[in-house]
Parts: sequence; structure tokens; C-alpha cells
Amino acid sequence: MFLENVRAVRQNVFVMKYVDLFAGCGGLSLGIERAGGELVVAVEKSDMAARTFYHNLVDDASDPRQWNKYVESPVEVQVAGKVLVRELSVLLKDELAMEKLAGASLDLVVGGPPCQGFSLAGLRNPDDIRNKLPWEYLQFVARTRPRAVVIENVVGMNQRFSSQEESSFSQLQQALAETEPGYVVQGVRVNAMHYGAPQHRPRLMILAVRADVAKTRGINATDMLWKSDFSDKVSHPLPDLVPVPTVSSDQVLTVAHAVADLSPHAPSSSRVASAGYVRQMQSKEWKLRTRPGKHEHNHVPRNHAQRTKQRFRLYQFLSVAGLDQRLVSRAAGMPESDALLYLKTQLEDAPLPALAPDGTELASNLDELCDLVMRLATKKHSQRVLGWKEPARTVVTLPDDYVHPAEPRIFTVREMARFQGFPSGFEFLGKETTGAHRRRVEVPQYSQVGNAVSPWLSLAVGNRLAEILGDACCEETESPRS
Repeated sequence: MFLENVRAVRQNVFVMKYVDLFAGCGGLSLGIERAGGELVVAVEKSDMAARTFYHNLVDDASDPRQWNKYVESPVEVQVAGKVLVRELSVLLKDELAMEKLAGASLDLVVGGPPCQGFSLAGLRNPDDIRNKLPWEYLQFVARTRPRAVVIENVVGMNQRFSSQEESSFSQLQQALAETEPGYVVQGVRVNAMHYGAPQHRPRLMILAVRADVAKTRGINATDMLWKSDFSDKVSHPLPDLVPVPTVSSDQVLTVAHAVADLSPHAPSSSRVASAGYVRQMQSKEWKLRTRPGKHEHNHVPRNHAQRTKQRFRLYQFLSVAGLDQRLVSRAAGMPESDALLYLKTQLEDAPLPALAPDGTELASNLDELCDLVMRLATKKHSQRVLGWKEPARTVVTLPDDYVHPAEPRIFTVREMARFQGFPSGFEFLGKETTGAHRRRVEVPQYSQVGNAVSPWLSLAVGNRLAEILGDACCEETESPRS
């Protein structure tokens, strides 16, 4: 059961004042807000992602002309406006802004700086881009002294690159622990599906509280990396700082829960399963400025070529029939005679006629089915149909690898956002997608979704920290003055 969002301190209400660095479109902030957080400022260098953040959590950004005017405004104007569209280094160099933030008595700093190549040795080489951003994050922490810190990153950050050096994740934990005024640090590997998202999404997080707060509350950390599990599977007692899992193993949310209501071709049982999750996505407890419209925001199906649609239908047929979808790419890499022999062996038990979920007949007999596979064969082997009854695979920034279970297309931005746990009223702004040559400088809607922290996970993290910080605030308030 979720903890209460509002915590009383005598006659006052405890509000968790926080800053979001490398904020993206706002997935991390969204959960923190619902847990009782109040945004002081978010920092995001991408004007596309920052626009989505601002539009949903601060003020209307639907007019691109007004937004461009905001982006060009001075640092002090943007900090006052709660979203700074600059690199973090710009904020760190602004003494007036940093002085105000240092005096704001921040409860929490959160963010996901790119850290995969982080090394403590990088302090001696500040120009190494792999070290620059996490060190800037730690510099911000040192100068503002928040009571708690959250750092989120990808699982690969825990890999050791040599036998002589710890992983980037371990070194970053050590660096944060040693950051003034000192922090008690817990490393965790958490999966969003253990917290309410219909998606398998493992991530690493560093959760920390300031040493004096830890002493007041009796908070300790473990040296071992804690790994989340379903609520009925996780080992107790839990380490002090970890977010409490909220989903049991018999309540796993699936693709059907997330998106079946959006498809006329979804099985009726899947549409029924979807109703409860949709209600949660429409809950007013998500602290959004925006609200659900008559039609779902960002639900615009991609316009594929007919050949691509037929290939997607073939993938769907193979998936429903329990056949390996990879046989399409395997056949593409064989001589024609070998491929036909291979396909006839693999498809001999396929149900015929071969029908796609939308009712399209693909083949009436085995020879036609083999010919269809040969015509549609591609060496691209990463595309997969997601099944209705399983959690979605990890949402990524490129949408092309995941095929809808019932319609011959990839998933829409809204459907991807449903997998992440973004509420229905959350509207993504900017381009839907962009060309490969622009991906280094642009963050379109699909990338915004794929880069985000699941709001369900950030809610669990926010609830745990609000409990710790709220209780510590109570103790500080009630302590007699000397």
C-alpha cells in the first residue's frame, strides 16, 4: 500500500523541496511530485524534453513561439520559471542562482547524469566527458547540501572495465559518500515492474541521505547491491533506504493492461484487464498541470509501407502460433534452396490457413506460407511482437523493434508511455521522431519516453524518502532547544 503523500509536522505540512538535474521529460519528477515533492528547479539541456517537462509540470508550453522566447531568456528568469534549459555547468557558474539554491534548504536532489564511464581517477582529468557530468552533479550536491540524493542510471554501469578498477557504479557511490557534508549511500538494482509498470525495466539507482539525517533517523546502508523483487518474493527486512515493492507476483501487469483499450483488435479479455490500469492512469493524484483530453494524447499510429505491414502480420501470426519469429531473419541469410527446406521443417505444424490478428489471410497452405516468408525475409533480427499476456520489454528510444500484438504497426508514443506508467493527461511535445544524423542534438517524443524513469518507480522512491525526511523533520521540530 502506498504511503501517504502528505505528512504533517505539528500544524504544518511537510513539503519535500527538490531539484531535478538532467530532468528529461519529467518521469522522475512526476513520481516525486505525487509523493509530496515540490519542484524548486529542473535542469535539462534539450529544449524538446524541457518543453514537455514544463508543459506538464509547470505551465502551458503548447505555443512554440512562446516556448522559444522562454528558451532564449536569461538564466535567472528560467530558474525563477522552474525549468532551466541549459547545461548544468551553466547553472554552476551562475553564482547568484547557486547562492539562492544553496540557501533554499533543499530536501532532495534527483537526476540521471550519464555515468557509464565514470571513474574516481576522472577528478584528475576533468576534461574527460565520461566524468564531466557526474562530477558536476556531485559539485551541485556539495554546494547545496540536500538532505537526500537520488542518482538513476542503466544497468551496464555496474560492469567492471578492468580487474584493477571497480565499476563506475561502485566508484560513484564512493564519490557521493565522500561528498561534503557526507552521505550514507545505498546502491540498488530496481525493476519498474515490481512497482506498478507493465514493463520489464531494470535500472540502477543510488539512494542517499545526508549523514546527520541518517544519524537522527538511525538509517544505515548495506555494502551489497540490493535487488528488487515482487512484494511477496522480496527478502525481509529491507535495507533502510530501498523503495518498497508494491506489486506481488500474482498481480504482474502486462501489455494487455497497458494498451488493450486502445486497439479494436485486442481480445475482449485483454480489454477487460486494461480497464483498471487505465483508471490509475487517469487518477488526479498525479500532480499534472495537464488533463486527459477527449482523445488520447500522442496516440498517432505510424504509417508503414504495405510490405512492412505484411511482415508485421507474419510476425504476429508466428507469435500467436508459438513459432520462432527469428526464422524470418534466419531464412534471409541462407541460399534459397536451403531456406525453403528449413522453412518447411520449421512451419510444418503451423495452423492453416495462416491468419493475422486483424483477420488478414496470409497463406492458405504450407507452400504459400514458405513463399511469403521468403518474399518478406529480412536480416533485421531485432523486431519482436510483444505478447498480450507478458510485461513489455524495456522501452527504448527507438520504437522500431517492438511490434503491436494485434495491429500491423509499431507502438505509438502514447502506448510506449503507458508501458512506462505516464498518466493519460501527460502530453509529449516536439517531433515524434527524428533522423539518425539528428539524434545527437534532438530528443523527439519517442526518445523522451525511452529515456525517462518510470513514474511508478519514482513514486516508490519518493514515498520512501518522504517517510524518512518527514519523520526526521518531525524529530527536529519536536526536539527541545538548548
